[in-house]
Amino acid sequence: MCYGLVNICQNIFEEWMDLWTKIQGKVQVSRPVCVEAPSETEAVRGSHMKLTCISCMKREEVKAETRVDWYYVLSNNEPIQIFQYDRQPQELDGPWKGRLLWNGSKDLQDVSISIINVTHNDSGIYRCDVFRQFNYDFYTPSFSVRKEIRLVVHEGGVEDATAFYSEIMMYVLLVFLTFWLLVEMIYCYRKISKSDEQVQDNATDYLAIPSENKENPGAPVME
Repeated sequence: MCYGLVNICQNIFEEWMDLWTKIQGKVQVSRPVCVEAPSETEAVRGSHMKLTCISCMKREEVKAETRVDWYYVLSNNEPIQIFQYDRQPQELDGPWKGRLLWNGSKDLQDVSISIINVTHNDSGIYRCDVFRQFNYDFYTPSFSVRKEIRLVVHEGGVEDATAFYSEIMMYVLLVFLTFWLLVEMIYCYRKISKSDEQVQDNATDYLAIPSENKENPGAPVME
């Protein structure tokens, strides 16, 4: 049974490796999919914070000129521009100068920026304005979108309940698999030991038979 279990596990592993190789081959030739994921809204003081702003293009093959304007909205709802992308990243004068990095993608669907060494004064509302002008043969339509991020800066680490429970489940699963493997090893060891004992008993019984009985077995009975 143990040898059969090893063969089954080996076959399953080989099938999974073949499937994984096929999946990798398909993923390498496919294009990445754009997903407009929301931005993180909580940061820790002194860390780096990425302000995510993603604006997907429905037709990536169409050429477009993209301009991005980042603003910080004051308490009186007055926006002040802190960053701009127009053919190249441009950091503007202000309290954030020297602490903003362009974190966008090459195709300009991801137009995010990052704040270095976050402070409590960085808390507030950030606005991302994306303007695109598409280049068709006969006309040049435009598109614009606005996204807002409300950032909250904490003094210490922020507990993530999802990550906490995921870590607990990982350890529980690890303990269960370890226990299952230990039980299987003990079972296989006992199975093999019992088989060896049976073989040894058979050999002992054979050696215990007198030699004349081995050479001259009893004559058949004639009627």
